[in-house]
Amino acid sequence: MYRYDAFDQTLVDERVEQFRDQVARRLSGALSEDQFRPLRLLNGLYLQLHAYMLRVAIPYGTLSSRQLRTLAHIARTFDRGYGHFTTRQNIQFNWVRLDQAADILAALASVEMHAIQTSGNTIRNVTADHLAGVAADEIEDPRIYAEIIRQWSTLHPEFSFLPRKFKIAVTGAARDRTALKVHDIGIQVVRDAAGEAGFSVLVGGGQGRTPMIGHVIRPFLPKADLLAYLEAILRVYNEFGRRDNLYKARIKILVQTLGPAAFTAMVEEQWQALRGPALALPDEELARIAAHFAPPTYARLPAASAALAAARAEPVFERWCRHNLLPHKQPGYAIATISLKPEGGVPGDATAAQLEALADLAERWSLDEVRVSHEQNLVLPHVRQDDVPALWRELRAHGLATPNAGLITDIIACPGLDYCNLANARSIPIAQQIQRRFANRERQEEIGAIKIKISGCINACGHHHVGHIGILGVDKKGAEFYQITLGGDGSERAALGEITGRAFAAAEVVDAIDTIIDTYLGARRHGEAFIDTYRRVGMVPFKEALYGAH
Repeated sequence: MYRYDAFDQTLVDERVEQFRDQVARRLSGALSEDQFRPLRLLNGLYLQLHAYMLRVAIPYGTLSSRQLRTLAHIARTFDRGYGHFTTRQNIQFNWVRLDQAADILAALASVEMHAIQTSGNTIRNVTADHLAGVAADEIEDPRIYAEIIRQWSTLHPEFSFLPRKFKIAVTGAARDRTALKVHDIGIQVVRDAAGEAGFSVLVGGGQGRTPMIGHVIRPFLPKADLLAYLEAILRVYNEFGRRDNLYKARIKILVQTLGPAAFTAMVEEQWQALRGPALALPDEELARIAAHFAPPTYARLPAASAALAAARAEPVFERWCRHNLLPHKQPGYAIATISLKPEGGVPGDATAAQLEALADLAERWSLDEVRVSHEQNLVLPHVRQDDVPALWRELRAHGLATPNAGLITDIIACPGLDYCNLANARSIPIAQQIQRRFANRERQEEIGAIKIKISGCINACGHHHVGHIGILGVDKKGAEFYQITLGGDGSERAALGEITGRAFAAAEVVDAIDTIIDTYLGARRHGEAFIDTYRRVGMVPFKEALYGAH
């Protein structure tokens, strides 16, 4: 993984002291809240319903055990004993005291982490495939390019005050595990006809009030031109993006207004003007960054483990392996998904004790590396197959062995009205109720692969637009109601969900989900996943089951 050089470390250390002074001036009254607000947001500090929340960047979702222990320390010392992992590969601390915020940033800086640009109208944390470097289907490790983009975009003077927040995702595989097509910019490593690796560039995706699927504006971009092309896109957006209307300020609205062809022409014109030595990505710099992501030293092992195969005779362990264990491109290794969705738990939450335990397990059994997925789970990416049974036993001891990755209880949910002052309704209790209703393991397996995603407001932090079943909290005269969508998909087959009909009261939501599932089970063909059944039969049978025939 990437390690800070002297420039990186100086930058984050100086930012801590700048913010410490800003906080002191706010606490003394020298700065009003209106004056302080843009300063704290540039350092990832939000004022929520009950307290300040600090959002910490985890670039491309990669953590070391040392960093994980520091996050555990922050959770225990400065919060209420836990942290919340988000769909942007960040971690949030929801109970931060303002007078301690700079101390948290100093602790982060000591392990090469920060909260810079996790808020504000800037380029946010660059996300990547959580299986980067270990997935058999990838062309190249996308974290190399995510790190290059991180360095280019951090405190970029021209792009620090964009019309609106800006999100970039990078993947190196044909299978999309990043929700690439609902980002402002999506970058996919591809090969041209000659076998040369470069990038396919998508622009204008997004969720929120006006959800859209991104458009490919350049099918193949040479590696050397990555930064010049990104700069061209950002310049067009910075100049022509709406600043007079918050709801029309995202780049997706600009692409829609101009039309993809006209927008692409403007970008290409800017790119031709920008191409040259100043922004070209030098081979030596690319090689320097790539060296940080060189594969670890793996042991030479048989492709299959007899010890693992024997242990899978135990039904409880076999169920966990079936859902939470993935194949690794290196023979003899496996990838372990750590579900943060226990029955009745808060999706994405991990306690300080669990974070410390995972740090120990990563050191012992995953070559000192942990990943954060955009689905609010954690991943140990380098586990010897022989060690999987022992790892599982340790995970069980810490409440981290829920065998539900990819199943109906593996729910994405934003913090909702329990924390967020933008939310219209609570997300967490709805997720917990669904988890309890579908807690039976056999029923979960009968239902199979399905993605439920819940947002407490139209900002869509829970990605409800691209849930196979999406749930959106809405306010109706002070009461919490929930709109349900079906058929969304955040994969390479990206689609936006379709609204079923009238919203449901909070007490009705779980029964409505049960009805949807029963309708699916009655309509599916042998082995067919929910999303495939929905695409085959359409909305009508689900609508009739929910609301009756009309």
